[in-house]
Amino acid sequence: MILIFYIIRNHAAPFLFSMGTLMFIFLFQFLMKFADRLVGKGLDTFVIIQLIMFNLAWMVVLVVPMAVLVATLMAFGSMSQNNEITIMKSSGISLYKMLFGPFICSIIVAVLLIMFNNDVLPDANHQAKILGQDISQKKPTLSLVPGVFSQEVNNYAILIRQIDQNSNKLTDITIYDYTNPSKINVVTALKGKIYFSKNNSKLLMDLEDGEIHEADVSQTSLYRKIRFEQHRIAMEAEQFSFKQSTPGGQRSDRELSAQDMLIVVDSLSKIKSGMDSTFKKDANRILLGDTAAKPFNSQLAVRSLDSKYIQTIERIRESRNQILSAAMRSEFYQNEINMFMVEIHKKYSIPFACLVFILLGAPLGVMIRKGGFGIAASISLFFFLIYWASLIGGEKLADRGIISPFWGMWAANIIMGIVGMFLTYKVAKESVHIDFDFLKKLIPKNLRPSEEDANENS
Repeated sequence: MILIFYIIRNHAAPFLFSMGTLMFIFLFQFLMKFADRLVGKGLDTFVIIQLIMFNLAWMVVLVVPMAVLVATLMAFGSMSQNNEITIMKSSGISLYKMLFGPFICSIIVAVLLIMFNNDVLPDANHQAKILGQDISQKKPTLSLVPGVFSQEVNNYAILIRQIDQNSNKLTDITIYDYTNPSKINVVTALKGKIYFSKNNSKLLMDLEDGEIHEADVSQTSLYRKIRFEQHRIAMEAEQFSFKQSTPGGQRSDRELSAQDMLIVVDSLSKIKSGMDSTFKKDANRILLGDTAAKPFNSQLAVRSLDSKYIQTIERIRESRNQILSAAMRSEFYQNEINMFMVEIHKKYSIPFACLVFILLGAPLGVMIRKGGFGIAASISLFFFLIYWASLIGGEKLADRGIISPFWGMWAANIIMGIVGMFLTYKVAKESVHIDFDFLKKLIPKNLRPSEEDANENS
């Protein structure tokens, strides 16, 4: 029992360290990708923190299995490097017994990750999607360039010829007002000032010493000119203010739990079954009914232009379109079912990878006899890239109906699980290790350390 806790303790620190490191890498990549959508929009810090927190959910799903693999490689690599594995084997403790504690812990982690995938991840993805849409709809702060028309405000074209950046005062202003399509309004002023209302919902412009020129589109003979000393224009500016929407609306497959998606799949299956049944009846009626009862003589139809044959041709065309339409609808519903089934299997296959990576990481750690984070992370990245590429490829093939959703999502786990069990069996039966001396051949001779230096370092 003490040995089990000792091995688990050797896993704990590398697991937490790799979790933090990988989360930082994923978060940094996300911020670099999303930075151009955030810069210049004047968003509140709390909104940005919300966006990051919601997107942390899908990062956790990817990081946890990879952290399990890194921790297993580091723990068993360190114990093998310190000859602890050899001592345990000589004491009659097999590799299978050494794997008992980490394997039980991986089951617990997998179960917790499944609960996370069904209870936390869907809502987080939904909130992240809504918040991302709200941010994308917010325009940057209004920017006016002297001598250039600005059309950032809806239904207005604003031309400012001089702008005092310090006092925010405007000189020689021309505004085209398109809020009323039936009228042409042009406002001119010698000077003015522009600012937002307190809630940023209105863009206010105080004008001095100007004119309003108004004309009617339907009655071109009517023209009105109004002179003013002071005039205020209130323009809608909601696009410059951020308004966060409340959760709701239709959810995609990644915003639903497995239980909810099973209900959707059941409904889609019933609809498709009813459509297939109707399609078979219509096809039998069309192919075996009156349309195919009498042979069609094209020469007679062309020569006599008999209305009966023309009606038959039209009926055949209509029947063909009905069959094609029914087949396309059936294919559409089948693709929707495949899409939801892929996402259901994914919610369980990714957590199950924690168990697979224990079987894969333990023998590899014993074989490499290195417990450093660099080697463990490199090997983990190699296997995780293969795993993730297989998962993405399987998802694409399953969505298109080429393979079943089960094999699309579970093939990578099955293949790597078999490889892991084989390596575990080989390492448990005999002492096997990987020598990295072959990498020295890739280094130029003049850069290789001399044998004397190597002996001194040893």
